[in-house]
Amino acid sequence: MTSDGLLLAIWREACRHIEIAESTATLAPMLAEHLPLDALLVRRFDSASAAIETVAAGGRRDSVAAVKRTEVSPAPMNRLLAWARSGQLAESTATSRRGELALLVPPQLGGAAVAGPLSGPDGPAGVLVLTSEHRSFQPHDLQLIAQLLEPFSVALENDRRILELAALRAAAEADRRTLLSRLGRETMAEPIVGADSGLRHVMQRVELVAQSDVPVLILGETGTGKEVVSRAIHTRSARAAAPFIRVNCGAIPPELIDSQLFGHERGSFTGAAETRAGWFERADHGTLFLDEIGELPLAAQVRLLRVLQDGYIERVGGKQPLRVDVRIVAATHRDLASMVKERTFREDLWYRINVFPLLLPRLSERIEDIPALARHFAQRAAHRFGLAPVEPTPSDLQLLINYPWPGNIRELGAVIDRAAILGAGQRLDVATALGQGSPAAAPASISPSTLPTLYEVIPDPPQLHSATISASADGPLATLDEAMKRHIIRALVATAGRIEGRQGTAALLGINPHTLRARMRKLGIAWAGYRGSA
Repeated sequence: MTSDGLLLAIWREACRHIEIAESTATLAPMLAEHLPLDALLVRRFDSASAAIETVAAGGRRDSVAAVKRTEVSPAPMNRLLAWARSGQLAESTATSRRGELALLVPPQLGGAAVAGPLSGPDGPAGVLVLTSEHRSFQPHDLQLIAQLLEPFSVALENDRRILELAALRAAAEADRRTLLSRLGRETMAEPIVGADSGLRHVMQRVELVAQSDVPVLILGETGTGKEVVSRAIHTRSARAAAPFIRVNCGAIPPELIDSQLFGHERGSFTGAAETRAGWFERADHGTLFLDEIGELPLAAQVRLLRVLQDGYIERVGGKQPLRVDVRIVAATHRDLASMVKERTFREDLWYRINVFPLLLPRLSERIEDIPALARHFAQRAAHRFGLAPVEPTPSDLQLLINYPWPGNIRELGAVIDRAAILGAGQRLDVATALGQGSPAAAPASISPSTLPTLYEVIPDPPQLHSATISASADGPLATLDEAMKRHIIRALVATAGRIEGRQGTAALLGINPHTLRARMRKLGIAWAGYRGSA
């Protein structure tokens, strides 16, 4: 084989194998036909711990069983790195091994030795070591060895990247297991309780639309499981292996909507320190779930409509349109048809997203699913809180079935969590969790049914009297925004200005905390002034 043919074969073998150990074991016998080779080592510099680690070996078995790791003090390590930057070969005879070779070649390997530095994108990465116990390396041998440094440098860098990806994958898997443990699940796919009973009609329509790419609009009250159904559409589609991205449209400040949805270029505005991909880019080839789409301002609706029509986005500050392939699933609890008539939601966007509507029933309309849902949430609560698993008794189920559930499935989950904590792993204290137990045992909680009484006995903060609205029945009828503002203000007073948590305003009103904050910004309610008002 000619020199050029040998180098081509070396490049081919170095790039063919994923792991450098495989390519080195294959290349050693090939090189032994052209070099006096007994052992071939690839060693990596570990500057952080001042060591040299053998990552691949080839040649005679008794020769390559060398030391895997060589500890080096900081001063000699700096000299090794300086030599590696020079790019020069280091050679020794069978009787003399000094300087760099004394550190690079394990003492178990006798005979003549040659070492050549392997470089990476950030500087010296390692060393290629060849030893021969029978004869010395000749000048033409050294020329061939110098040509081996580049393909072995590429193989060592590929091996480093593979190890880095493996470490990142292991970390991601650990994070996934931690998240599943916190959520009380075994898989990321959330089970759909009631798919064969109360949600049978909905799931039939999900199966119909999942394989197509048409936009889906999920309608239903807060807490009915719109995100769960959207994930079911994604997992049953051809895009299941691609990303599923959820965006709460009501939680994005109006001035950041374009940046969040479409991304921005570096320096496009104050604070844009780096280029950022928007949600559409991140969901490319996957599904983008636009939750609470009715909260989008009209200006953002125009730009969203353009993306849905053309399939192109343009980052803030960008000059080139970017093609995206995204399936849109939107959801809202608002009456979009009425909003279209009131001109608060664009009619053309309404027709674009309302291709295949899905209406989710309230929990009170699917009471046959309450027992299964209660058992599911009880198992989840036991896993999350480290309690013994218990199931609801028939009397517990009867209490749950008789409750009206204004907060739907989300409220049921919160009640079961509270019942599991109150029962301390011995039982589910459903009666107390629903506020139907003895006053002494009842927790200090607030439910929507107690809100009217609280309105009467808890006044607004003195510094915010100007923000309250007269509730006199004889006065003029308030607008919807005024009524909503008064309702939120009184809920803030009742919860002492707390937004999140089981005792917070969002839970009291049965609304997502991010959506609540967006509405409060829109209505001009400063919740900080209500802290401690109760």
